[in-house]
Amino acid sequence: MAEKPLPIVLNMQENKINILSTRPLSRSLVAEALQQGIVIDELSFIETEPIQTVEVQQEIEQAYLQSATVVFTSMNAVTAVLAWQDDQQPDWVIYCMGNTTKKLLQESFSVHSVAGTANNATELAERIAEESDTDEVIFFCGEQRRDELPAILRKRGIDVQEILVYETIHTPHKISKEYQAVLFYSPSAVSSFFSNNKVPAQTILFAIGNTTAKTIQQYCNNTIIVGKAPGKDELVRQAMEYFS
Repeated sequence: MAEKPLPIVLNMQENKINILSTRPLSRSLVAEALQQGIVIDELSFIETEPIQTVEVQQEIEQAYLQSATVVFTSMNAVTAVLAWQDDQQPDWVIYCMGNTTKKLLQESFSVHSVAGTANNATELAERIAEESDTDEVIFFCGEQRRDELPAILRKRGIDVQEILVYETIHTPHKISKEYQAVLFYSPSAVSSFFSNNKVPAQTILFAIGNTTAKTIQQYCNNTIIVGKAPGKDELVRQAMEYFS
């Protein structure tokens, strides 16, 4: 009796696109990508920590007591400020950058608390200057914040009180796997990544915004695709669409 031929076992990783995300993603989004033949590895290259000094606590608590126009350009700043929130809702007119940050603010304060959003700091500053009649804003930010927003507001006659509420820490890793694409969500993550790594010339690099893209250009000449909309989920789906 002739022996049956052994079944052919296929490597499920073959013919799949491998992408590295430099920030954690939701399980549902990673699963959605896998259904499209895209394997996403997640590895953070930066960490953020709230600044929990007595001085910062007092500045935040004092801000909660004011009727003020306040600005957030990252979820990290929102999280740091929320750590000192009591049951009372602040009397704030809020401007922020990005839909994810807006959603967190609406969930934490109120649905109508966010007066305006923008895709980048320059657009946000111009919007505040044009729409708001305030002559002062409170800007909750990290120690590596960009200069564009406060510079534009001050040029337009609006005083900016900056409260540094979090710090960014580089957590570089050495990558041995080759990826078809790498996704970056901040200039800090770019600097941390390239401190230990180089990428093949064919690797596509996705940047969440123009500032992140310009930082990538300092390290390599690879093709860079800038996100069409703010938000890490939007950038991931753009990459999925690119490789589909």
